[in-house]
Parts: sequence; C-alpha cells; structure tokens
Amino acid sequence: MRFLIPPALLLLTSVAWSQPLPPVIDMHMHAGTASDNGPPPLALCVPPPSLPLRDAKRSWEEVWIEWQRKPPCSDPVWSSATDSALMAETLEVLERRNVYGLTSGRMDLVEKWRAAAPGRIIPSAMFRLTRDRLSPAGLAALFTSGRVAALAEVTSQYLGISPSDMRFDPYLAVAERLDIPVGIHIGTGPPGAPYLGMEKYRAALHTPLTLEDALMRHPGVRVFVMHAGWPMLDDMLAVLWVHPQVYVELGGIIFGLPRADLYRYLQRLVESGFGKRVMFGSDNMVWPGVIERGIRAVEEAPFLTETQKRDILYNNATRILRLSDADMARHHGR
Repeated sequence: MRFLIPPALLLLTSVAWSQPLPPVIDMHMHAGTASDNGPPPLALCVPPPSLPLRDAKRSWEEVWIEWQRKPPCSDPVWSSATDSALMAETLEVLERRNVYGLTSGRMDLVEKWRAAAPGRIIPSAMFRLTRDRLSPAGLAALFTSGRVAALAEVTSQYLGISPSDMRFDPYLAVAERLDIPVGIHIGTGPPGAPYLGMEKYRAALHTPLTLEDALMRHPGVRVFVMHAGWPMLDDMLAVLWVHPQVYVELGGIIFGLPRADLYRYLQRLVESGFGKRVMFGSDNMVWPGVIERGIRAVEEAPFLTETQKRDILYNNATRILRLSDADMARHHGR
C-alpha cells in the first residue's frame, strides 16, 4: 500500500530540516597545527574518568603522552592527523553545529582559517608577555584594521606572570581606549604544566584575585576569565561580585574535568547569580571533537534551564563581543 504525503506536510518537513541549529559562540578556539600538543595521534577522554598520576622517577612528559596514546576510556576524542585535516574537521563541526568561534593562534593560521570560513571564524590575537612581539600599538592596528576582534588568549600565566603585572598595563590601556575584549588565561593548563617545559607555571596564579589591580587601573576593559578560574571557585565568585564587568568562559574545564566536578563548579557560578556572565568555550586545540562534546555538556546539565543554556552557549557572548543585530540575525538563519 502506498501512502501519499500531503504537499503541505512535505513543505513543513523541508522547512524544518532546513532550519539551522540554535547558534553557539565558542569563546575559546585555536587555529594551529596537528602537532601543537605533540606528534599525532593523541586522544582525550571527554569527560575523563580520572586524571593521570606520576611516579616521581618517571618523566611526566612520558607519562602524559602515554596517557594520551592509550586513553582509559572506550570513546576517546582523537586528534587530527594533519594540519589540513585539523582545519577541515574543525570547520565541519562549526558548520554542522552552527558554531561561531573566537579563534586565536599564529596570525597566518588564523587568517587562513578565516578565509576558509569567513562567517564562522572570529579572529583574536593570542599574546604572552616577554615572548610575543606584539606591541600595544600593534594591537591597536590589528583591531582598528579589523584583523582581530579581541585580545585573547593572554597566556602570560605560563611564564609565571600575573595579569596585574605592570608590563601588561599598556595593552590594557589600549583595550580600554578602543573597547577591545580581553580574554585572560587564569586556571587550568595541561596537568603538570611545570614538568612539560613550562617551568614558571605556578598553581598560585590560578586565582582570579590576580586580576584585581589591573581591573581597578582599567575599569572600562571588557575582561573574561578563561577556564573560569578553576579550581578557585570562591575567589572567582568574589571577583564576579566585586567587579560586575567581568565574565568567565568554560575553556579547558569543559573537557578536562570529570563531569561531576565540572557540574559542581558551573552550578555554583549560576546559582550564585552569575549565569548571565558565563560563556561557552571549548579550548579546542588539536581535537575538533571536543567542541561538540563541550556543547553537549552544557545542553545535558540537569540544573540549567533552557534559558540558562542558551545564555551560556550564545546570548552572553553576544554582549561581550558587541555583536550587531545583523550578526545575530545571520547566526539564527534570518
């Protein structure tokens, strides 16, 4: 027996299939090479069932790489095999999940990725004090020319440098004058970072309290704390309370923590009244699959309302990026 589908129903079905998924803004992406985190392939358990441990007689680098070669889970996310695959696989996820990514890295790679997906890649300037040659004037030129939309990720913590260090002050002055959003790494690096060649990385710099002097000198800067200052939750809450212009994004904790700990941290941020200042970030480096896993972590959070999920995945970021009505209409397929 043949069943005829009414033309009106066919039209409604085709329209439904053509509607894009609700948009997501990823406030923490990287344009890089497939070997940025070591020779591929490398795997991550997302979320991890546990974190690796080290016998002090063994090299931590050896243990860490071994853990990524033989991940302790049945469904790991594997890194891309080549540079071209990394770009293609990342852009495929962005297109399929309707994601727009604030993307940093080497400027030539950021611009290559942006050229390949001009509507999806929001370029950002990565910066580390004492390592990178970007000057305050250079930052101003990048922003006013439209080559970048933000200064992020600022990774001076890897060199043991606080965001309130006076050497960073001229960059904050430019950001304040030109209204440039600034995303600062405060919190998680790779586990055991000082034993992976980052000798000056210190847990003491995980606290968002290191931001306070800089915030008071430059109260007009749009700052977001990358990795949400984990695990210094009380310090993060204190900074959000005292400095109402500060936002956070979830970054590395969205895939690096066991799910229960991620949810405890996120739930406290939201239930303390700061749900309008929490943003999604995947911290995708060489594992494009973490973007989708991270989105699902927010979507599946049982303590979040649908409004809170949309705020974290999209709405909050539109404010700190100052997106236009036209930008947001385009993101929603209108």
